[in-house]
Amino acid sequence: MSKNLYITFLGGIGEIGKNMTAIEYNNHIIVVDSGLAFPSEEMPGIDYVIPDYSYLVHNREKIKGILITHGHEDHIGALPYVLRDLPVPVYGSSFSIALVQHKLREHKIQGIETHIVDENKNVFELGCFRVEFVRVTHSIAGAYALSITTPKGILFFTGDFKIDYTPVDGKNIDLARIAQIGKEGVLLLLEDSTNVEREGYSMSEASVGKKLDDLFAHNIHKRMVIATFASNIHRVQQIIDCCVKYNRRVAFAGRSMIKIAEIAHKLKELNYPKDTVVDISQIHSIPYDKLCIISTGSQGESESALTRMSKDELRKVTITDTDCVVFSSSPIPGNEKLIYNVINNLCKKGADVIYKDMSEVHVSGHACREELKMMMSLVNPRFFIPVHGEYRHLKQHIDLAESMGINRANTLMPEIGDVVEISKLGLKKVNKLTVGTIMLDGSFVQSSDMILRDRRNLSEDGFVIVILNVGASGLLENDPTFEVRGLTISQEVETIIRNRIRQAYASGEYKEMATAEIRVCIRKLIAREIDIRLKKQPIIIPIIFEQ
Repeated sequence: MSKNLYITFLGGIGEIGKNMTAIEYNNHIIVVDSGLAFPSEEMPGIDYVIPDYSYLVHNREKIKGILITHGHEDHIGALPYVLRDLPVPVYGSSFSIALVQHKLREHKIQGIETHIVDENKNVFELGCFRVEFVRVTHSIAGAYALSITTPKGILFFTGDFKIDYTPVDGKNIDLARIAQIGKEGVLLLLEDSTNVEREGYSMSEASVGKKLDDLFAHNIHKRMVIATFASNIHRVQQIIDCCVKYNRRVAFAGRSMIKIAEIAHKLKELNYPKDTVVDISQIHSIPYDKLCIISTGSQGESESALTRMSKDELRKVTITDTDCVVFSSSPIPGNEKLIYNVINNLCKKGADVIYKDMSEVHVSGHACREELKMMMSLVNPRFFIPVHGEYRHLKQHIDLAESMGINRANTLMPEIGDVVEISKLGLKKVNKLTVGTIMLDGSFVQSSDMILRDRRNLSEDGFVIVILNVGASGLLENDPTFEVRGLTISQEVETIIRNRIRQAYASGEYKEMATAEIRVCIRKLIAREIDIRLKKQPIIIPIIFEQ
């Protein structure tokens, strides 16, 4: 590309999750975040969804580094896959980098250069860009906004943020520096849109501590089991503080909770007396009313520790009427059914269950409208692009920016794949990349719509395998046999299909055909009969053994 400034949106637009944005000038590219999203119900068998980063692979020699705003999965979850193809330097806070390094070890990826942001080193030169990390508050330690000085002007990415005046770790958002950057002149603001629909201000994380304290005080004769996001170290810290106050030991349950707590403790982001935490295998020696289990599973994830507890599948923990279970979280849209299934199972076991509908045991980590307006006022940008939200969020955010005096002509609502040119004259979409979706199935990476379509058919209509033994004469040696899953075929329908296949072979209809052609004919024959009689369209696999 020429000496123009471009932003390419690879994810996190029109959706919640898989955030990834590339900034390009004169053959220099830097990437902001590299996250994943969780699959929808229309993606059976898929574990995660990550951005299509093929554009970056094709321009790998231009990439100077990946900048991480914070360590949530929707901002770092794709890194093990991206870095396998693009072994470029990664920049972020000590906590973010520790989480990234843990992921790289799990995926056996070596040789990645990492750079840690701290109070003394928060500015980096990457090619023609000067990047400054500016501290913000969010629902995870080590969250930063990015002030990126380019040859055309300053771009300011808020990242995910809220304005919390009483953060649990005492590290306030650096409003003074943000205001100073605004006075220097910001060309473009890209702001978190998640909570643009919410009026007023977000609650401080510290307010949850008071609610948790009340719960501990009112349940002194019960075991406490509290589910929250493993990465929300500030929430975990407040739970531990309650445990210390009420003389309870703490056990972590769930692989990610155990690992992230260990990382946070080493980095002094999580602090507690030495004998407070015990291994989950030791809890049977501790009285119920002297124990608190901090667990994964706040979103009802099928393999999480709390979900397994609710189904008696976690060998070390049995839920009874002596437990008080707290969901210290709010449902991610789409997870409600999973969460209520877990709540119902816990209630069946007699446990008291507390969740957001009953008590304010969670606050959002994202800015509400008044905080978004404050950020706009401080940054005072010439141009504005909303990010990190569905299209309804992005549209409302543009309306909010206009109410703050930003001319609508100076705003732009992007889509994934858009390449936007930024200059002092304005914002202009100059290209549209063909961007697909990369779906992760275990360790296998694929993006085939055909595979998804087949999986949907399997989940909805099942499959039929028909096995045929054909003799040297070209005729069937015995009746076709069926293996059926996901639907019920009556004996009558099976008999009809067998007769149709026998008749086709006996009439010589398949005599001059290649085996592949015969499979197609049999597939059509079976599909037609099942559609007519059962109104189903299963996957049909004919297997033909020839002598």
